[in-house]
Amino acid sequence: MKYIKNIAAIFAISAFTALTGSAQGPEAPTNPKFDAELAKKLGADDMGMKNFVLVILKTGPRDADFKGEERSKIFAGHFANINKLASEGKLAVAGPFGKNEKAYRGLYIFNVATVDEAEKLVVTDPAVKAGILVPDLTPWYGSAALMQVTETHGRIAKKSF
Repeated sequence: MKYIKNIAAIFAISAFTALTGSAQGPEAPTNPKFDAELAKKLGADDMGMKNFVLVILKTGPRDADFKGEERSKIFAGHFANINKLASEGKLAVAGPFGKNEKAYRGLYIFNVATVDEAEKLVVTDPAVKAGILVPDLTPWYGSAALMQVTETHGRIAKKSF
C-alpha cells in the first residue's frame, strides 16, 4: 500500500511538472513596474503584501457611562492617539463604520506582525481604556501599499479632527 501511495505521489508531481514546466509551480512573471526601493520602504514581500493586525472596535460595556464634556474629552484623546500612531507608522488605516446591528464602531489596521504587538498599541486608546470601545484583534495579510494611506490622506484632508 505504501508503494502505491508513493507511485501516486510521483505521478501527481510528474503531471504537475508537465503542465507547468516546474515541480515548484509556475513562475509568476516579474512586474515591469516593480520599484524595489518602495517595496523595501513599505516592508513588502515578493507579492507586494505584508502582515498587519486588523482590529474591529465594538461598542463597549461602558459606552453609556460617559456623557457631555467627559465623553468629548475621551474622544479627543481617541483621535489624538490615532494621529500619533499613524505619524509613528504603527497605524496604516483607521475609520468609523456606519450604523450597523453588529455594534461595530470602527477599525484599525496596525502595521505590526503580531496580535501581541497590536494589543500594546490598542490599549493606548482612551476610548478603549474607558471601556467605551472593545477591540477584537486578528492577524491580516494585505497590500503593503496601505502604508501610503497616511501620507496621501494628509494631502487630501481639508480639515482634521
